[in-house]
Amino acid sequence: QVQLVESGGGLVQAGGSLRLSCVASRSIFNIFRMAWYRQAPGKQRELVAGMTSGGSANYVDTAKGRFTISRDNAKNSVYLQMNSLKPEDTAVYYCNLVTYNSDYYWGQGTQVTVSS
Repeated sequence: QVQLVESGGGLVQAGGSLRLSCVASRSIFNIFRMAWYRQAPGKQRELVAGMTSGGSANYVDTAKGRFTISRDNAKNSVYLQMNSLKPEDTAVYYCNLVTYNSDYYWGQGTQVTVSS
């Protein structure tokens, strides 16, 4: 089992920034991928950004150029720097870890609210 704990969410005005953090209860050095998903009310959960163990990152189109995913293996952590936030970024953001055995783990989520 792996526990993921997110932090860093909150209320911010449009155009502002937030940095989300996710700490894993085990080493993330040999993890297939860590990612951030989000789910807005009435919508399906969507992938926002992911990063493989090799450092390859991918983003949803709406996040490209504004969000940056990074990881610190020494701290078992992954981060999501979110700049130029928009009201449509409002959602619960979830940290996700996928192992090479295709096991999925989720954090409890952190609320991000962007006011216009």
